[in-house]
Amino acid sequence: MNLLEIIDCLEARADNVRALDMSKYMKNKFKFFGVGASERNEIWKPYFKEAKKTKKIDWDFIKICFKHDKRECQYTAAYYLKYMQRFLVEDDIPKLKELVLTKSWWDTVDILDKVIGSIIYNNKNLHPIILEWSKDDNIWLRRVAIDHQLLRKENTDEQLLEKILINNLNHKEFFVNKAIGWALRDYSKTNPQWVRNFIEVHKENMASLSIREASKYL
Repeated sequence: MNLLEIIDCLEARADNVRALDMSKYMKNKFKFFGVGASERNEIWKPYFKEAKKTKKIDWDFIKICFKHDKRECQYTAAYYLKYMQRFLVEDDIPKLKELVLTKSWWDTVDILDKVIGSIIYNNKNLHPIILEWSKDDNIWLRRVAIDHQLLRKENTDEQLLEKILINNLNHKEFFVNKAIGWALRDYSKTNPQWVRNFIEVHKENMASLSIREASKYL
């Protein structure tokens, strides 16, 4: 099966009315075919299942998807990487960084963050890279750094999380402060006392949005 056939399948199911609604939801930043999540998953499933057998990332396919003017193609590439993440290696980090910086918005970045996190997990020599991202001028690299450990539960590296969060205190950007809140809220399900302590120590330098999100389950 040729992965590029996915784009043809998406185009075949185009819905111009829904496309306008989807574009509006994304602040009219992107054009859409108008194919919803359940339909996309239906299209992707057999192709991704077959792709996994190759045990190799098709970066040419990913590049084509990210160059395409329809947003569903970027979703396709991001979820393809999520599906194939076990085959990613340290040397793929620069390619993934480029994707984060390409047509950046929360919808793709919030898929790529955990894909990147899967490489960094148990790989401490990559910590300097993610710490550097946490201080970058680009808000989306910061967001990836903040949220790359989401759902890690008891395997969360608390020291790394703390350093990254501290690097983003006193930030004014909504998407950064929202990410701080999510990271803390997620970890509060595992270690609520750690999160309470963090908020208590740093509350003067945290946005109210971050505190509100972080405190949801406390």
